Amino acid sequence: MPMRVALRLILLVSLGGAVFSGVLTYREIWGVTAVSCPAPGAAGTILGYPACVYGFFMYLAIAALSILGLRGRS
Repeated sequence: MPMRVALRLILLVSLGGAVFSGVLTYREIWGVTAVSCPAPGAAGTILGYPACVYGFFMYLAIAALSILGLRGRS
């Protein structure tokens, strides 16, 4: 598989993951659903934040790296 095709596929998957985890983060942090965000230190949190927050930023980082790879010369 050519590098540019792989980077485009990685970008597509990372943007989809960012949207999904972004929706989860919004619902958890701002309490859009009936269930509120767990208390800091509770099960399901990492350093007081839900895991979806970290997933959101990791997907954004992967998307940024794939964009940089696509913009580079090959």
